[in-house]
Amino acid sequence: MKYYLAIDIGASSGRHIVGWKEQGLIKTEEVYRFPNCVDRKNGHLIWDVDNLFIHVTEGIDKAIDRYGQIESLAIDTWGVDYVLIKDDTALLPCFSYRDLRTQDLVSRVHNKIPFEQLYERTGIQFQPFNTIYQLYADMEEGRLSGVTDFLMMPEYLTYRLCGTKAHEYTNATTTGIVNARNGQYDMDIVRMLGLPEHLFNKLNMPGDVIGEYRGIQCRLCASHDTASAVEGIPMEENAPYISSGTWSLLGVKTGKAVITTASMKSNWSNEGGVGYNRYQKNIMGMWIVNRLRDELNPMMPWDEIIDNANVSRFDETVDINDDIFLSPESMKAAFDSMLSKGADFAGDYYRCAYRSLALSYKNNIDELEHNLNETYDKLYIVGGGAKNSFLNTLTENITGKDVIALPIEATALGNLRIQMEE
Repeated sequence: MKYYLAIDIGASSGRHIVGWKEQGLIKTEEVYRFPNCVDRKNGHLIWDVDNLFIHVTEGIDKAIDRYGQIESLAIDTWGVDYVLIKDDTALLPCFSYRDLRTQDLVSRVHNKIPFEQLYERTGIQFQPFNTIYQLYADMEEGRLSGVTDFLMMPEYLTYRLCGTKAHEYTNATTTGIVNARNGQYDMDIVRMLGLPEHLFNKLNMPGDVIGEYRGIQCRLCASHDTASAVEGIPMEENAPYISSGTWSLLGVKTGKAVITTASMKSNWSNEGGVGYNRYQKNIMGMWIVNRLRDELNPMMPWDEIIDNANVSRFDETVDINDDIFLSPESMKAAFDSMLSKGADFAGDYYRCAYRSLALSYKNNIDELEHNLNETYDKLYIVGGGAKNSFLNTLTENITGKDVIALPIEATALGNLRIQMEE
C-alpha cells in the first residue's frame, strides 16, 4: 500500500491528511490539525511563517508515526501571499493579504499600466491585495533591494523542507502577473512596473517532483488551495462550484480564459487549473460569520449559532462584498453601519450574514451565466461551508439551483489525486 500526505493550510487552520487507494477509491485519514491566524505587529497584519513551518513538520512526524513510509507529500495554501528570499533566507515580515498597506498605491500601479490592460493580459479580477500590488508596495518601501526570489506561501514551506525553490503555476496565476495565454509570467508587465526581472522565473506544473524530505518525495500539487479543491470535486458534469471557507470561491471550468469586457466589468477572474481554466470570482465567505462569533458568542457551539439564525426573523441583507467587511476592527460595528435598522439579538446578525451570503451567491451565479451565455441547474459546494445545512438551504432557495453539498475535504482530495497520478 502506498501512502501520500496532503498538507492543506487555510487562513484559519491547517490539516495533514494521509491518503491511499482501495479498489480505485481514495481513502483518507486526518492525522494532524492546527490553528492559523494573522498576527498584528507594528500596525501590520503578518503571518508567522516560522510557526507554520513548525506545524508542517510536526504533522509530517505524526503521519510517519501512524503510517510508516510516506510516498510523497504536497502543500497547498491560500493564494496571493508570498515570502521574499534574500541570500536563501526569508526576509520577514511576511505580510498578510488582509493588511492594508496596498490600499493607497493601487492608483499608482494603474497609472503605469491601466487595469484594462492588466486584465486583457492576465484575466485576473481586481483585488487590492493581489500579489502585483503587494510586490509594488515592497519595491516602493525598498524591501526588494538584494532580494533574489519570492516564493508563494506553499512553495516557501516546501523549500524549507527540501531546499528547492519552485514556482507553481496555479498559485502564480493569483499574482495578477501571469499571462493568461502562455501561462508564464508576463515580462512586459514586470518591466512596465519596474519590478526586478530576475524574480520572475519559469513556472512549474502540478505533479512535478522537486525534492525530498526524510525520504519522502516533495511534489507540487495545484498549490493554490482552490485549484486543488476543484480537482477534488466529484462532478457528474461541469457545473458551477463554491469552495466555501474563509472566502467563497465561486466558478466553473472553461477550456480557456474568458477575457471579455463583461468579465472585466463584473470582476471575474481566470485562474490556473489542472488542464483547464478556472473562471471564478473571489467573494466573501465564512470570515464574516467567524468574526461575528468571535465578538458576540465566542464560546457558543456552531449548531447553536445556526439555531439562533434559524429562529430569527430579521429580514435585512447587506452587500457582504463591500470593503468595510474585509478587515474591520469590529465586524458587528461594520454590520451596524450598513443596516437601516438595528439588529436586536446575536441571531439577527447571523441570519443577516447567512442570507447576505446566499444572495451574493445568487447575484454572482447570475453574472456567471450571463457572461458565459450558459444556464446551469446544479451548484456544487465543498469546503467547511458545505457542512452548514442552514446556509445550503438558503442558497438553494435563493439561487433556484440544485445544491449538491459535499462535506468532504475536497482540497486535500485534489492534492492527493495529483500526487497519485503517475
